[in-house]
Amino acid sequence: MLRAFIIAATIAALAWVAGGQALLGRIDPALAVPLLAPPMLLLAWWQRGEPVAMRRRACLLTLALLAITQASLGIMLAGSAAGLQLLLAIVSAGIAAWLADRIVQWRSRFKLLPWLAGFLLVAGWFGAGHALLAALYRPASASADAPAATMLTGLPLRWSASPSIAAMIAEGTNDDPALARLIAAGPISLVDSLADHVPSPGGALLIAHPRALAPQELVAIDAFVRGGGRAVILADALSGWPARHPLGDPRNAPVTSLLTPLLDHWGVTLAAAPAQESMALPVDVDGARLRLFSAGRLDRLPQACRVYADRRVAHCRIGQGEVWLVGDADLLFAPLWRPLVPGAHHLRQADTMEWLSVRLWRGAGNSFLHPLWIRARAA
Repeated sequence: MLRAFIIAATIAALAWVAGGQALLGRIDPALAVPLLAPPMLLLAWWQRGEPVAMRRRACLLTLALLAITQASLGIMLAGSAAGLQLLLAIVSAGIAAWLADRIVQWRSRFKLLPWLAGFLLVAGWFGAGHALLAALYRPASASADAPAATMLTGLPLRWSASPSIAAMIAEGTNDDPALARLIAAGPISLVDSLADHVPSPGGALLIAHPRALAPQELVAIDAFVRGGGRAVILADALSGWPARHPLGDPRNAPVTSLLTPLLDHWGVTLAAAPAQESMALPVDVDGARLRLFSAGRLDRLPQACRVYADRRVAHCRIGQGEVWLVGDADLLFAPLWRPLVPGAHHLRQADTMEWLSVRLWRGAGNSFLHPLWIRARAA
């Protein structure tokens, strides 16, 4: 009993510290999967001289205690036991325990072989576990025939470090990680004006902190949404996006939102962020975790709006269409959302890009497993 309790507690502690739960603000049982081999080898070594039946009982008791521990933590911290993840963790733990027992019970003429097998089990299990989780957490891309989403932004998401036009053409451009992720998620059309680039039928519109728009562009946005279109608008009252160029250079992101005429027409007022906010703020929006930075509040909204995150985010019906309003454009800044390891979707810091993908393309952004975020504190 004591051994089973120690091993179950060890696995839970490893998942919290080394698995990334504490660092990411999550309590996913699945994050324990890559770390199961060492504790199970320890359990097998502890009971190496016990009968088979006793070893099996100890293993089953360990799995039961692990399931109870992870389910209890999930319910207390996130309001969910994440049954699918829990099943994956328990089945994986059972397989790891069986392999560990086989290695420890192996009687080889060469004494180093079991040690080598144990090392290979730990290393191989760690790599295979992370590869499996990366695949299970990977968000789906839009279908090949999905309408392109139209994007208008003043953020430096596509840029070149070269000062001259000739050098820029020769060197090519660099896509910001946010733009690269959106391009990977679905077809997207990056435009510099909406006057002649109306979103395609069935397509969505993403407006991310643009520069000053001409009156005809504001009219085009309003007509698109009222006619049944879907839009996501990121309007920052005070942008914290890092400037790559000297102050006043037009290649930098606008300092403040220039969408006031459009928002006023919709009955929306964007207020500045509270002065005391100086760190990223995790918020839960429609089942997803976003990390905002100095986000403004939507003080005035039409009645047909649902608010989230203390009025920092709102979902509104405008005419026949719908629009998501976010008082922050910095949420696209890669350090606020990208995985700790490139390509490791299970280690992401926020659901920002998945949340955007769901709203821009039908069927995009969803994955087999979803992060189990620890409840965000009240904003």
